[in-house]
Amino acid sequence: MTSKDESDPVNQMLDKVRPYAAKLTFGSIVGYCSGAAAKKIGRFIAVVVGMGFICIQSASYSGYVSVDWKQVQDDAIAKVDVDGDGELTVADAKHYWKKVKKILTYNVPSAGGFSLGFLYGLQSN
Repeated sequence: MTSKDESDPVNQMLDKVRPYAAKLTFGSIVGYCSGAAAKKIGRFIAVVVGMGFICIQSASYSGYVSVDWKQVQDDAIAKVDVDGDGELTVADAKHYWKKVKKILTYNVPSAGGFSLGFLYGLQSN
């Protein structure tokens, strides 16, 4: 390597990440990409649900409709509550994570780093 190559910022960065890059697996890379995509999709869903709530609540406040939010809450929880205890708990979240991970790692070689990559993708900008 010439001195010109050594001063290249990309080469310097690659030299710094070499120990970590060796540990990257296909599973961790697709996990990161899946996490980043899930974050974007989650934001979009949050905007849609938030806008829907604003519209319904505005109509309710104006007297056009009547909404029983307690019933909406109970029905929503009943749909996603796996253990049937009437509340969303860590056990419910673990159950859904297990299902998602099983689907996303199905037949993926070296999927061992998927979870870590997924979490890192969720935290990325």
